[in-house]
Amino acid sequence: MRLHKAGHKLLIKILLVLAALNLCVYYIIDNETVFNIVLGITSIFYVLVINFFRSPYREVKVSDDKIIAPADGKIVVIEETTENEYLKEKCIQVSIFMNVFNVHINWFPTNGIIKYYKHHSGRFLAAYLPKSSTENERSTVVVERPDGKQILFRQIAGALARRIVTYAKVGEKITQANQCGFIKFGSRVDIYLPLGTQIDVELNQKVVGSQTVIATIKK
Repeated sequence: MRLHKAGHKLLIKILLVLAALNLCVYYIIDNETVFNIVLGITSIFYVLVINFFRSPYREVKVSDDKIIAPADGKIVVIEETTENEYLKEKCIQVSIFMNVFNVHINWFPTNGIIKYYKHHSGRFLAAYLPKSSTENERSTVVVERPDGKQILFRQIAGALARRIVTYAKVGEKITQANQCGFIKFGSRVDIYLPLGTQIDVELNQKVVGSQTVIATIKK
């Protein structure tokens, strides 16, 4: 199993902490039963953390008129709304909620050029709450497609997440399904699409990042 680079340093730190904890239990408490219990719990915990940072190989088919899922998870919002940070217009919002068992890599949903990027500090509310889109720690990226249409997507931290990694750089030309970032420990991604876009997913549908087509841009 491949591990994502976003987890390398953290995994080493956690391993050292857990090793120190087990050594303390072994030498200070000096009770074999307690040591075995602690060793078992910390081992399971570390395996779960390793699983969180997995980086599966996925074959990608790029399509200019399709918008692909930027994350693994479940569709929790499909609605018409107004995007007030950058687009300043009515859009169709599609939101994907990621639980701790999902792959937490994020992918660019379309081809184009990065026109805008901004990281916002904020709260750490549960990511499934609607107000997490505007109040939580988040990063906003806008991609201008070859047809001139702009797609905004937002990485949002959740109750457990404490760091959002984003690779987007303004002016950079990007390719659909390339990795655009990583959110650590539970989160959400919102994507804002032009009115009239054909939505190809349904509420509560499970989607696979870089694979599932969530919308089709009409010419």
